[in-house]
Amino acid sequence: MEMEITLPEVVPVMTLPNVTFFPQALLPLHIFEPRYRRMLKDVLASDRLFAVTGLNLKVAAEEEEFEPPHRIASVGIVRACQKNENGTSNLLLQGLCRVEFLEIVTDDPYRKVRIRALESDPVKDAAENVRLRTELARLIGLKQKFGAPMPAEMADFLRTVDDPEVFIDLAAFSLCENSALKQKLLETLDVRRRLELFSQQLRYDIEAIRLRRKLQGGLPDDRISSN
Repeated sequence: MEMEITLPEVVPVMTLPNVTFFPQALLPLHIFEPRYRRMLKDVLASDRLFAVTGLNLKVAAEEEEFEPPHRIASVGIVRACQKNENGTSNLLLQGLCRVEFLEIVTDDPYRKVRIRALESDPVKDAAENVRLRTELARLIGLKQKFGAPMPAEMADFLRTVDDPEVFIDLAAFSLCENSALKQKLLETLDVRRRLELFSQQLRYDIEAIRLRRKLQGGLPDDRISSN
């Protein structure tokens, strides 16, 4: 049975480099910093909710701002947590929804942000829904067939997901290798556009693999420079 979760106006947040967290995704985290240990203790004693956002590297390089976050992130709920003897914890966070950061409320003892929930704009035509999801699934399978490294279990699981929004969010979280595109997919509220953007990237990846194979000829990977 699913619970209806009321999103608070202010939530704790972890700002992490090279992480883009999506709704529905399961994110394993190792909590070791003192500030995040305190945050986790407070979270587990209340609603078990906090946000995870990526570190905005562009802003970090240009401005003297403490851990500048991306403005669009996801709030998740702690589904499981194990505390270790040394005070660290391992947890599993499940994404609930996209949010926009309106303002940073405090950074002491850990960061809290004021948020507003963001709703996606679904593909309204049922036939178009099926077409876009089917095409993306085909491209994922084709890239996998060409030997691209991707979790086989995730590719298999995605075949069981019918909802286009859930499909694209899980696919982007697990299979998208382009960090800039991954954040863009998170920020894109139009589900159709989200599906199209990732499909375009997969087509590019597949053509790159094909070209590499053509140039490589029959040589193994470790001797491609000899071609």
